[in-house]
Amino acid sequence: MDVSADHGMIAVPPGHVTLSDRRTQRSWVVGLAPFRMAVYPVTQALYWEVTGRRPSSAQGSRLPVEGVSWWDAVRFCNGLSRQDGFASAYRFDADGESVEWDAAAGGYRLPTEAEWEYACRAGTTGPRYGPLDEIAWYRGNSDERIHEVGRKQPNPWGLYDMLGNSWEWCWDFYDPEVYGTYRVLRGGGWFDEHWSCRASVRRRSHPTFRVEDVGFRLARSVAD
Repeated sequence: MDVSADHGMIAVPPGHVTLSDRRTQRSWVVGLAPFRMAVYPVTQALYWEVTGRRPSSAQGSRLPVEGVSWWDAVRFCNGLSRQDGFASAYRFDADGESVEWDAAAGGYRLPTEAEWEYACRAGTTGPRYGPLDEIAWYRGNSDERIHEVGRKQPNPWGLYDMLGNSWEWCWDFYDPEVYGTYRVLRGGGWFDEHWSCRASVRRRSHPTFRVEDVGFRLARSVAD
């Protein structure tokens, strides 16, 4: 995997992934174009650099930023894109209450749910890409606190903390017909039991909620 200079992102090859939902017993296959994914979740240091805010409950520059809403995350993506000279991936209406994703833009964005799971699995087929204690902070080993990024083993593509430590916002709606505007969370967190820290696990939250174990990771589209 090639690592770019844009905040440590790897080039993820095209492919496909099968998503599943235990609640509905539904599975579906998603094809994916190549994209870039950040090696680490967004840290508190990077979040402060762009926004001047420190929203997290536990403070530390290399801790994942948490206590950020989905709206906070997409606005951060646009802010970092402007800072780095990329076209913003998101367009907001005049009131800032709705957002559209410009898939052709090269700026930072949240990964789709399919991109997230595909990158998490990194070619593996089991529930996790390695032994849980070696790759993730979860209730069984976290001492019930969040930890600095990159302290556990990465997956085969070089991505750290895809499971455990903090949940990560994705772009997608969870199930609009049932849950309205709720968005998808992936990955599991430091306070979760082992069964929540699996590549396929889906969780949901309202896009305005700020939770102490929920952060996010950056992605970028690859130009044709």
